[in-house]
Amino acid sequence: MQKYKTTSSDDNDHNEGDDPDIGIVTKTKEKLQKPSQYRVLLLNDDYTPMEFVILVLESFFKKNRDEATKIMLHVHHHGVGECGIYNYEVAETKVTQVMDFARQNQHPLQCVMEKQ
Repeated sequence: MQKYKTTSSDDNDHNEGDDPDIGIVTKTKEKLQKPSQYRVLLLNDDYTPMEFVILVLESFFKKNRDEATKIMLHVHHHGVGECGIYNYEVAETKVTQVMDFARQNQHPLQCVMEKQ
């Protein structure tokens, strides 16, 4: 910490201890953090066709046919599968897009996000 004294015309009227123009200057070091990451997950249901899930993975998550099939089978066998990891805004957008697309096509497919 450093003390700085500002000059004023009435410097002689005050003792150093009670000078209202003396202040303490502190420097704060900003800590930058990486933004939190969120996993986008598909949840299994008994009604959404497997081909539709593959279409969702190819369309919204840019997976190739093999990757999409592997994720779809994981969802089918384990109840949940990870589509990707994104920052909050991207994850939220993808979840909304998938849910809207599923509703438009009358499928109960659920897509959620969770903090990693």
